Amino acid sequence: MSDAQVKMIVLSTEDLDESIKFYTETLGFPLKFRDGNHFAALDGGTVTLALATKLDHPIYGQVVVGIKTDDVDGVAAAIEDNGGGVARGPYNDAHERRAVVYDSQGNGLVVYKSLPPA
Repeated sequence: MSDAQVKMIVLSTEDLDESIKFYTETLGFPLKFRDGNHFAALDGGTVTLALATKLDHPIYGQVVVGIKTDDVDGVAAAIEDNGGGVARGPYNDAHERRAVVYDSQGNGLVVYKSLPPA
């Protein structure tokens, strides 16, 4: 599974406007895009820093690491076979194939790959 790359860190927020203001004005992260009042992506260089409310956060209340891979199903199975857990098995959303999983210590991960444009 050498294709796996950490590409995103997802933080929880109850106030997206305040979180965007904090991370852009206080820490200087440029805003990449915003999706309504529930999700924003900030440019953290090689890693995207995502801010998400309960509506879009995969495991609200936890810091979740997003790992990009070419084999979501295989990675989710390997995690489950090696002491981790699957919170939500592989599925397609509007833009990605993804699985929400836990590592062997209970830390939240989202493994994903981009889907081709429809």
